[in-house]
Amino acid sequence: MILISEILFFTSHHGFYTVILLFVFFGLLSYLTKKAWFLIPIIPLAILNGFGGQFINAWFLNKYGVESTAIITSDVETNSTLNEMYIHDYEAIVKKQDGKYISTFFSTTTASIYPIENAIRIPQTEVSFPVKYIPGYEKNIVILYNQSDEGQANLKYSKLAPVNSAKIKYEADRTNKEFIEEYIAALEEYVKHYDDETYKEKIKELQLELKELK
Repeated sequence: MILISEILFFTSHHGFYTVILLFVFFGLLSYLTKKAWFLIPIIPLAILNGFGGQFINAWFLNKYGVESTAIITSDVETNSTLNEMYIHDYEAIVKKQDGKYISTFFSTTTASIYPIENAIRIPQTEVSFPVKYIPGYEKNIVILYNQSDEGQANLKYSKLAPVNSAKIKYEADRTNKEFIEEYIAALEEYVKHYDDETYKEKIKELQLELKELK
């Protein structure tokens, strides 16, 4: 597991050198065997690593790693951009199982984050956040963003969005049964995840209103 983690760390953090190694390895293999088809995997593997290296690393570490915490100690904005946003270079320290810390690094484009999604979410500096790694090679980490305080706050905000939308419709027309039902459904979905007595009472009020309209 340690060797796999080391390989994935290298390939996800050093894409250019990974491509060179692919050319060297398959080129040498093709030369020694006199078989040109050994050159075929180079381009597909290079593309796969370029677009999905950090995703493969994130899946592996989340599946087989152990939980710990890390703290970002440095956040430096670079001159390079991704989707019109500046890429950042980060330095961090990771807490090992013995309680001691080890240094690591990553960037906006190389960070491994779980859950895997089309978004790059990096925790703030100087704040402890949950990670996973393979013991013995702690510098290769996956950020468990949704388990962090920042991630939990974002999740709660996203769960509130349907509630707020339904509330606006309801307050615009309190006699619209469809709006009341939508508001109730949104509140019920929210309280499945967050125990909010105010919203539970609101559900009861809305259910009574709906009965009166029927």
